[in-house]
Amino acid sequence: MDNIDLEVLKTAVQWSESGAYTLLATVVRTWGSAPRRVGSLMTIREDGHVKGSISGGCIEDDLIQKISTGEYRDRKPRVLTYGLSADEAHRFGLPCGGTLQFVLEPVCAQSRLPELLQVLQRQELVTRKLNLDTGVVSLTPGAQVPALRFDEHCLTAVHGPRYRLIIVGAAQVSRYVAAMAKSLDYQVVVCDPREEYLDEWDVEGVELSREMPDDLLIRLQLDARSAVLTLTHDPKLDDMALLEALISPAFYVGAIGSRANNEKRRERLALFDISEAEIARLHGPVGMHLGARTPPEIAIAILAEMTAIRNGVPVLQIHETRHAHRLASPEGCAA
Repeated sequence: MDNIDLEVLKTAVQWSESGAYTLLATVVRTWGSAPRRVGSLMTIREDGHVKGSISGGCIEDDLIQKISTGEYRDRKPRVLTYGLSADEAHRFGLPCGGTLQFVLEPVCAQSRLPELLQVLQRQELVTRKLNLDTGVVSLTPGAQVPALRFDEHCLTAVHGPRYRLIIVGAAQVSRYVAAMAKSLDYQVVVCDPREEYLDEWDVEGVELSREMPDDLLIRLQLDARSAVLTLTHDPKLDDMALLEALISPAFYVGAIGSRANNEKRRERLALFDISEAEIARLHGPVGMHLGARTPPEIAIAILAEMTAIRNGVPVLQIHETRHAHRLASPEGCAA
C-alpha cells in the first residue's frame, strides 16, 4: 500500500471519529482507458472535502455536489458506475471509451479502519472483506486474494507493506535512484559496508546499512514486493547480493555494468548453487535503453524498467526494445 492510500485511510478515520459523515470510495473495475487504477482510494467528508482521487477531477466534483446536498447519506455501501455512454464519459472527463466503477461505503465503527491501520503499521499483509449487503467488514491475516476481487456482493482487497528497494552501493547513481524511488513511494534501503561511502549520504528518508549485502538481504526476507539493485561495480559486493536476490521472490533484480561485464557476472554466478533460470532473472545491463550517460539519466532508465516490470509489462517486450536500440547504437547503455 502506498503513502497516498494510507493518508486516505487515516483521514477517513479522523473525519469519521470527529462525528462527520464520511464515505470511502474504492475503484473496483475499469473498462477501456481509465484515469486511476483498480484499488485506488478516496475519502469524502459531508462538507465536500476530499482526500485522494478516483478519476482526477470530474467524478469527484459530481460526488462532492451530491454528498454536500445530502443526496448521498447511505448507511450501507453502494456501487456507482460512470462513463457507460460516450456522452457521460465526455461529461465526466473520462478518456475515450473509459468507464469507471467504484464502491462507496460509509465509514463507521464496523468499517474497522483503525484496526486495519494498526496492522499496516506493523508492516503486515491483511485481507479486508466488505459485505455490500450489510456493510460488515472482516479482516484476515495474509493475502487471501491476489490484490482485489469484486463480485457485486463482496469487495475483497489486500492491504499491506509498501514496495521495497534495496540498493547495494552508496555511489552517485545510488543517490539519484534512491531519491526518485522515494517519489515513487518505495521504502528504500541503501547498503554499503565500505565506511567511506555512507558518511556523506544526504537523501532524506532512506535507511542506511553497513551490513554485508548478503546478510542484509537474508535479514530483510525479500518478498514479491521487493527489488534489488547492485550498483557498486565491485564483484565482491554485487555478486554476494545477487546470489541471495536471484533465489528470492523479489520482482526485480538488476546489476549495473556493461554487457561484457554482465556476461562475466553471469559466468561467475553459474559457478555457485544457482540455476540457469534464476540467473536469467537478472536485469543486466540494468535499465531501459534511453541513451543514458549521466547518473540522473541512468537512474531514470533503471526506474523506468522497474516500473514496467511492476506494472506487468512483459519482460521480453522490454528486452526486445532495448536490444533493437542497441543494434542501432553499438555502444549500448551506460548502465
